[in-house]
Amino acid sequence: MFIKSPIISTKHAFFTRKGGVSPAPFSSLNFGGSEDAQENIAENRRRGLVAAGMNPEKVSRLNQVHGNVVCIGEIGNQTGDALVTNEKGLTLAIGAADCYPLLFHDVKNNIIGAAHAGWKGTLARIAKNTIEAMENLGAERKFIRVAIGPGISKINYQVSEEIIHQFRNANFPENCWQERNLDLLEANKFVLRENGIAEENIWALGRCTSEDDFFSYRRDKGVTGRMWAAIMQE
Repeated sequence: MFIKSPIISTKHAFFTRKGGVSPAPFSSLNFGGSEDAQENIAENRRRGLVAAGMNPEKVSRLNQVHGNVVCIGEIGNQTGDALVTNEKGLTLAIGAADCYPLLFHDVKNNIIGAAHAGWKGTLARIAKNTIEAMENLGAERKFIRVAIGPGISKINYQVSEEIIHQFRNANFPENCWQERNLDLLEANKFVLRENGIAEENIWALGRCTSEDDFFSYRRDKGVTGRMWAAIMQE
């Protein structure tokens, strides 16, 4: 039902598509979208969060817009692509189905963050903005650990020449792409390192959403579910 990172010590989960109640093509642990029955989505969220030890009634989530706006977490919906909080018991939730979910945890100051990084958010350095928003709550970069969940791999992510050109102009290194295949995982790791996160404090699952365990917008041509990545400060 979910995967955990060895470097995040507070409650968290990268949910897979397994273990829910939704029928095909959203089978089965679908957390979002408008085509699945809303009662299925609600039950999947409840079931998943309870299994991960989180309170389904105390969740902060986003209307994601593929930008780099970071919100201070509060119960309910906000608009942006990342959340931060120092509130105990509040779960931060990010939805994805090819974009990369990033979970942040300052192990000393008890501050957490969650970011949704598609190509636009990655280009706009959403990870940098999340780190800075955590610092505004009292976090220190040297204590921040970051776990990166499943996302579309370089081999399965061909983009336009214009997008590659934008990454080059934004000073991303050449190892973030190969011809027209964009490596969003490497690009986000670069932004983290560029902003003072030590290599040993970055963990990546390293699995592609094209695998059967995950929802993939590209693989399923838009008719698919959504997974959540969630983190809660205990």
